[in-house]
Amino acid sequence: MTADNTSLVPAFVALQIGTRRIALPRARVAELIVSPLQYTFPHTTPLIMGVVMRRGRIFPVLDLGPGVSGEPSRSTRSFLIVERRIADVDEKCAIPIQGQCELVTGNMIAAEDRDGHVLGILNLNGERIEVVDLDKTIALGTANSAALISSAEASS
Repeated sequence: MTADNTSLVPAFVALQIGTRRIALPRARVAELIVSPLQYTFPHTTPLIMGVVMRRGRIFPVLDLGPGVSGEPSRSTRSFLIVERRIADVDEKCAIPIQGQCELVTGNMIAAEDRDGHVLGILNLNGERIEVVDLDKTIALGTANSAALISSAEASS
């Protein structure tokens, strides 16, 4: 996916996570891939669904569902390769998407956000889409996943 970085109108990638439609700043998205296989393995790290391979590289698959909709995403074959910042280092990872993904342009308006992960709102043909901060959404998802795990353990 490429875009002209000299454009005066900001670009975003609109995508479906679970039942919600969100947007990410285009600068954080490297490419859209379709992978026939997602490899899973036993682990205890919240949000990591497994890994996918692309061009000889391994990308962790991070589930944004708990941070966006409060519940895990369903499995899929479509992923966005995105760049996140962790411990002052940029790292590429894959996020599973459901439904369509599109490159859109528009001006973002300010939004009230009690969790601190929403950067603003895009109005696309009457649809209001939250533009989220990827790193803060991952952090919120980690906290929500831990809460889901704790409640599941308490009820069993």
